[in-house]
Amino acid sequence: MADKQRRRLRSSTVVLGGMGVVAATLTSCGSEPDRRCVDTNSYEFANGYRVVADSSCSSYSASADWYYDADVENGWAEDGTFDRDEAVDRNGFGCHGSSGG
Repeated sequence: MADKQRRRLRSSTVVLGGMGVVAATLTSCGSEPDRRCVDTNSYEFANGYRVVADSSCSSYSASADWYYDADVENGWAEDGTFDRDEAVDRNGFGCHGSSGG
């Protein structure tokens, strides 16, 4: 009678697979996209929007708003979006319209 050999996974395979599951969980619907508070009146073609203190967006300033998923360099943010749902769709797994936080 032939013995059936059971395939054993190497510990490194198990660890890497587990890390992938954790990474997918962290980047799914529940995660917040990167956001910066910007002065909406400061737009410059070459630089984008000037980044300002977060408190400017928290105080409902008329000239400041959250700018999501932007490239930030030297106090300027560009190539982002003011639409949080669009930023989640870019980075997450298409969780638009979910009831998550």
